Amino acid sequence: MNKRRIIAIFITFMLVVSATALWSAQGDERDGDTATNIVAGTGTETGTSAQEAPAKKKGNRLFRIFKAPFKAVGKIFGGGDDSGKVARMTEKDAEKFESVGVTRAVNGNDGGEKSRAAGAEGTARERLERGRALLEEGKLNEAIAQLSSAAWLDPQLSQAHSLLAVAYDRKGLRERAKDSYERAVDVNESDPQALNNLGYSLYTSGNYRAAVERLKRAARLAPADARILNNLALAQCRVGKYDDAYKNFARAGGEFQGRMNVAALLERVGREEKAVEHYEAARRLQPGSTAILRRLAELYERGGQKDKAEATRQTIQAEDAKHQTLAAAGGK
Repeated sequence: MNKRRIIAIFITFMLVVSATALWSAQGDERDGDTATNIVAGTGTETGTSAQEAPAKKKGNRLFRIFKAPFKAVGKIFGGGDDSGKVARMTEKDAEKFESVGVTRAVNGNDGGEKSRAAGAEGTARERLERGRALLEEGKLNEAIAQLSSAAWLDPQLSQAHSLLAVAYDRKGLRERAKDSYERAVDVNESDPQALNNLGYSLYTSGNYRAAVERLKRAARLAPADARILNNLALAQCRVGKYDDAYKNFARAGGEFQGRMNVAALLERVGREEKAVEHYEAARRLQPGSTAILRRLAELYERGGQKDKAEATRQTIQAEDAKHQTLAAAGGK
């Protein structure tokens, strides 16, 4: 069997696999913690205090799927070099950043010692700001290089450790992230953002009680910070403290958002009667919300309350008709 026939068979096979991938690639699930994704639907702000890095453009998904088999064939037969792309960071790469070389120049008076990290010019503060900007742009390897040198030059710079931890987290280096979060808190125990970042890291790794403790401390230091309060509420839900969680969600985003978040999280774990209580409270705040009415109709039906379910469905129909009438009248 000659090389051309092998290539033809391989391409045919890969095209079949790619066509199947069109239906299954990515799916309906979002990355990350399920509870975080649920409350994100109400506009709830959670996570670490650094701004989310923008997602890199990947181009047309259909084109990428069908291009993949041809790239694979090219690699098998010696082509398809991916030079120029940033390699994924490994633990060994991270060690290089953390042990970044420092040259010291001592002047003739044996007094001023100047420190300069190899490959990065400027003071620790300047490198911190460059690292922050790179992190916000999603350039994680470059951000880690800058933030590592900033933290090396000024070990008391809490923000450098905290942002470095965020960068490690996004690279999937969880243990290194946890170490840097803890260093940030050790340097400044009164930094609410460092405590928030450590608390959220503990939360996403499943250490919920420790997360609650750190996030409570952060909330005492920054009682109006919505992100901290929402993170604390998520962690409290995980340890079964739904009443406390509601209070913190409400402090962060108002009573309606608090009710909706807790209702959705209770429903997720099968506590449907308690979920109904929060949905009903949310309905009293926004009686015409069809989103709430639909959740209630389904939960009433599952709970054997047929009359309530039917009455709620009739209310949904009335609300839908009202909205259609308003739309036909131009919203007047």
